[in-house]
Amino acid sequence: MKIELTKLAHARSGDKGDTANVGVIALRDEIYPILVREVTEEKVKKHFGGMVKGEVERFELSNLKALNFLLHESLGGGGTLSLMTDAQGKTFSTALLRMNIELSDDEVKKLGLSKVL
Repeated sequence: MKIELTKLAHARSGDKGDTANVGVIALRDEIYPILVREVTEEKVKKHFGGMVKGEVERFELSNLKALNFLLHESLGGGGTLSLMTDAQGKTFSTALLRMNIELSDDEVKKLGLSKVL
């Protein structure tokens, strides 16, 4: 079953130069392993399509039940060089939370998500 990340996590984003930084934090501890499995560098790059021209790096922060992504070459050169509306990367967290991930019916039931779908 496909589920939007908004049901499983919250996120924050920022930037440094031409790199957007997105942290994805599990809403509950038992969701974190699903994020690790499903929110991969490849899937994040595909989700953003042509917006991310460089590499996507993922860092696991298991103590925080979070993943941190660096989206290289995603801000059109950065805040002082870009003509993009969001050259500072503020909306990248919301955009990533719109990504759909795959959960088994058993996982949906175990997490009590069938009530919110």
